[in-house]
Amino acid sequence: MLPTPAAASHGRFWLCADDYGISPSVSLAIRDLAARGRINATSVMVLAPSFHRAEANALDVLNTNGPRVSIGLHLTLTAPFRPLSQAFKPTRDGAFLPLMKMGIEAFLRRLDLAALVEEIATQLRQFVDLFGRAPAFIDGHQHVHLFPQVRDAVLKVAQENAPSAWLRQSGSASSLLEIIRNRKGLPLDLMSRTFRRRAAAAGVKTNPGFAGAYEFRDDVDFASLFRRFLDRLPDGSVVMCHPGFVDAELRKLDPLTVLREREYAFFCSDAFPGALAAHGLVLAPASMEPT
Repeated sequence: MLPTPAAASHGRFWLCADDYGISPSVSLAIRDLAARGRINATSVMVLAPSFHRAEANALDVLNTNGPRVSIGLHLTLTAPFRPLSQAFKPTRDGAFLPLMKMGIEAFLRRLDLAALVEEIATQLRQFVDLFGRAPAFIDGHQHVHLFPQVRDAVLKVAQENAPSAWLRQSGSASSLLEIIRNRKGLPLDLMSRTFRRRAAAAGVKTNPGFAGAYEFRDDVDFASLFRRFLDRLPDGSVVMCHPGFVDAELRKLDPLTVLREREYAFFCSDAFPGALAAHGLVLAPASMEPT
């Protein structure tokens, strides 16, 4: 059993499983972990080709007798996924641009801000249609919500259409040396500094700390990495994860496959609550907001 989140002497955090909806098997694994009490948040990819209302209902039913899992919107603006709004641009063969190209366009400020706002608002409306309410929080697939121009559009849509939602920033609470060593975490930390400032100026809440970024290599020891994620984690932080089972739909859409099953196995194991106990941490109540 996991330590109870009622213990005031423990730090609390969200363990958020990204990519709910990307494939049936990934969604199944995330629901299983939520039912076991091994995660307390997930973000939903509403435009995934195979995602449908039944999977939204299956996730939402976990909260029937009280909040067990916080459900957010996983904004998706990169290939191979396709826009929900008809006028979104730029695209390539009807799909969003690949991540690197999207980043270049954003940093050169060549994206169409009105088109970004409409696409983000459309994904938000799709979430509301599926779940009957606004998301508890908003984050981004491949952290695209932190990019220049995109972050402005996200803040605008959140303020106008989901004012109670908090936004995920991806700045680490690790030491400067640890951040520099993490080639994937350093750019996220730098982009998050601006994102936090702009969110604060707009009166939008963000999480105080973040962890979970790592190089997706097949030889990664995820159990050891996870213990490092928990070091110096402020109360109310988010730890990102990507558990799942592999199926043909996932292989078609995303290169992250085998590691999802490794993450799922770790969260099901006794090593997971042991790591939390060793760091004096518990999963936050699903209804908690950032401090």
